[in-house]
Amino acid sequence: MRVRSLLRGILPTTVVLFSMVYFAGCSEAVSFDIADRAATVAADQNAGNSRVAQSVAANDDERTPAIKPDKTGRTSSLRAGAGVKPGSLAAPGPSSWPSFRNGNLQQGVATGRLPKKLKLLWKHKTRDGVEATAAIVGRSVYVGALSGYLYCFDRQTGKVMWKYRSIENLDPEQFSPGFKAAPRVTADAIYIGDEDGMIHAVDRVTGRKKWIVTTGAEIAGCAAIVGKHVIVGSYDSFLYCLNIKDGSIVWKFQTGDRINGSPAIAGKYTFVAGCDQHLRVINIETGRQKGELALDTYLIASPAVMGEMLYVGTYGGRVVAVDWKNEKIVWKHKPPRGEFPIHSSAAVTDNYVVVGSRDKQLHCLDRRTGKSLWTFRTRGRIDSSPVIAGDRVYFGSADRRLYAVGLADGKQLWIFNASRSISAGPAVGEGCLVVGSQGSGGFIYCFGK
Repeated sequence: MRVRSLLRGILPTTVVLFSMVYFAGCSEAVSFDIADRAATVAADQNAGNSRVAQSVAANDDERTPAIKPDKTGRTSSLRAGAGVKPGSLAAPGPSSWPSFRNGNLQQGVATGRLPKKLKLLWKHKTRDGVEATAAIVGRSVYVGALSGYLYCFDRQTGKVMWKYRSIENLDPEQFSPGFKAAPRVTADAIYIGDEDGMIHAVDRVTGRKKWIVTTGAEIAGCAAIVGKHVIVGSYDSFLYCLNIKDGSIVWKFQTGDRINGSPAIAGKYTFVAGCDQHLRVINIETGRQKGELALDTYLIASPAVMGEMLYVGTYGGRVVAVDWKNEKIVWKHKPPRGEFPIHSSAAVTDNYVVVGSRDKQLHCLDRRTGKSLWTFRTRGRIDSSPVIAGDRVYFGSADRRLYAVGLADGKQLWIFNASRSISAGPAVGEGCLVVGSQGSGGFIYCFGK
């Protein structure tokens, strides 16, 4: 029997601004898995391309029949890329949602709008649930699940086009490291880290491995793409800069503790905050530290950047606005109900900072002053990172509901009762909203017109 034990820590993230990397996070508990492992995953990033896309095993997908193994014993990817020529998929566009917070600034704002009345278009049952935000690009939806599968769905029908497993073993009872990190989608590939510290580059058309890099511990944050480089942090305390073509290490920098978030870029520097509670300034050309600033608290959530300002909720329960260029705090907001940890990453517009908290409330603050404008109370903690789409805010809660509230006044406008808690942030792109729910028997939901 497979047993998964999850002690929650962080929902991490990467922020990229101009040419500078911001990345923050930390965790108050270690995530670990209990399972008998009959085989280990190859650690050599230059190993042959033996991992294949799998057209859904019967245990994990009710929509797709099992496919018989080929002569090598692996599942044929009969469906992967059928009728699609390599390089023919569209690159992420203005209406897409290609990463955790929709871009390197991590502002959590969708450029397209959703219909006022959302309709459930399809749902897909998962074995262990979903904690990661999905990605939506063109006709494809990409979701990493805790069962160890990265799914590619047809956005309109919910049909599984391919699925990629974090290990090569095809036995559905064999434990495979889950994906807690959100996928990062480019024109031709998906980049995603798993619970065993593997960074996977997967071909968008075929669902096959392009390359894998092994780090020393879990990867929980979404990767950032900066030019020809992939930047990602690991629980092994290192920040990695990888060649996007083959995964070779350009440089790596060690912090004082675990890294849960992903990098952002401004100028030639990257800003990194790990569990050592220090904001570090790293030269991305050399991988060397330029300076550091004591934060005096963990950052569990991921930062959002607008101009020279950075906004993030802390483990101590405060929302802070930081002038990153001058390395000073401009304002702090402390909710009146006490110091409840904030795992939710903020959504930011010209006027608002919107963030969830474990005090069970969604908070909307004035971006310039930090003054509270409104709150919306749910019946469970809000680890889900809110998304702003038009004049509405969408988010999930541990009370098993998905909400839409007005951005201007916080009034409830729509609600959906899910079967499990929702800690994943919604993804809003290409005219639809996709979100996963937690736990055994959780679902991936797609809403639209």
